Amino acid sequence: MDTASPPAPPSPAAPPPVTFAEALRFWLKLGFIGFGGPAGQIAIMHTELVERRRWISEQRFLHALNFCMLLPGPEAQQLATYIGWLMHRTRGGIVAGVLFVLPSLCILIALSWVYLRFGNVPAVAGIFYGIKPAVTALVLHAAHRIGSRALKNRWMWGIAAAAFVAIFAFDTPFPAIVLAAGAIGHLGARWAPAVFSPGGGHGRASAHYGPAWIDDDTPTPPHARFSRARLAKVLGVGAGLWLLAMGMLVAVQGVQGTLTQMGWFFSKAALLTFGGAYAVLPYVYQGAVEQHHWLSGAQMIDGLALGETTPGPLIMVVAFVGFVGGWLQQVLGPDALFLAGALAASVVTFFTFLPSFVFILAGGPAIEATHGRLGFTAPLSAITAAVVGVILNLALFFAHHVLWPQGFGGPFDIVSAAIAVASAVALFRFKVGVLPLLGACAAVGLAITLLGP
Repeated sequence: MDTASPPAPPSPAAPPPVTFAEALRFWLKLGFIGFGGPAGQIAIMHTELVERRRWISEQRFLHALNFCMLLPGPEAQQLATYIGWLMHRTRGGIVAGVLFVLPSLCILIALSWVYLRFGNVPAVAGIFYGIKPAVTALVLHAAHRIGSRALKNRWMWGIAAAAFVAIFAFDTPFPAIVLAAGAIGHLGARWAPAVFSPGGGHGRASAHYGPAWIDDDTPTPPHARFSRARLAKVLGVGAGLWLLAMGMLVAVQGVQGTLTQMGWFFSKAALLTFGGAYAVLPYVYQGAVEQHHWLSGAQMIDGLALGETTPGPLIMVVAFVGFVGGWLQQVLGPDALFLAGALAASVVTFFTFLPSFVFILAGGPAIEATHGRLGFTAPLSAITAAVVGVILNLALFFAHHVLWPQGFGGPFDIVSAAIAVASAVALFRFKVGVLPLLGACAAVGLAITLLGP
């Protein structure tokens, strides 16, 4: 009698090389479905690129993510730029980064026009009312997804817990949390290398996804190898683009012109966005509202609500600031208010995101050279663990403002709580996609607003 065990199922083959056209279609899709802030966007990219399509391995994905988290600017957009660059050279990075932002810019220009032209429309308010609790659930779900990958042992859990306590209880600045976590990882690489090694604690995290097109042991492609000449070229082109754009604004509007001042102000803001949009919003508020008077404080809050409920990075709220400022300042005259707003929104978006492209295209080759080196990956692993705690704090921040819209002294919004709980169940239990969830919640919010008393 043959007692031989049945043959094991064959291992999945690595996916074929990804064409530029195929990648372009994905980046365009991502630009329209990138809801939930950076945590949600990173989770979407992980699901699509690592788990489902297997374009890049888990460790290469996290290696790039950790680098992006060290940079000023929107880390999700920078991660898309990095992966696009790694797959298809400079044009791939530029296309991925631009398409990550472009749909959000167009949507915010349209919504900003509706906001200024029609004011507080009940239908729009109802849609926002339904979406905000869903965004809270999305951020919480993203914290769980990233935590399930990054918190591989009790030491990583401890770092995440310490980061949460630091930012929640002591309002510690995010850069300080990043530096502290990086220092812990640096020391840990020497004292406890097994704890901070990729996949340390529970084996390789990506083993069940199968081989990837860009796998852990895939050699660095020629275009991603470090070169001083290439570094100088990227820095020179980036500086040249900034000088060209700023020179055109000065030539047309003068140094004190509204668009010129916007370009200069948001160039500075782009270098201060450590820790995501919320870390730089006080600076933007102070400059745009109190110093330049491009918009009012109430309008700034409304713009933040628009930014939270549209795809793309939350820092895209700067496009709203630019649109309102260009409209109210009538930078193209009283007869071209929409064009003035759209131009101003485009200007501030360009100056806000230009440094992100330079950082990735210039620094990417140096980071690729560190792939697999514990002395570099250990601090980044510790930073990823700390970011889980920070994201959890962001989820609580959203929950506070959604469930108690007038503060803890005001009434508890039971309807928003029900939408948030239902959204969490849909995400955690039934694995509902982002777009169907947001569409359903928007419909519920619209119905409640229009049919309510």
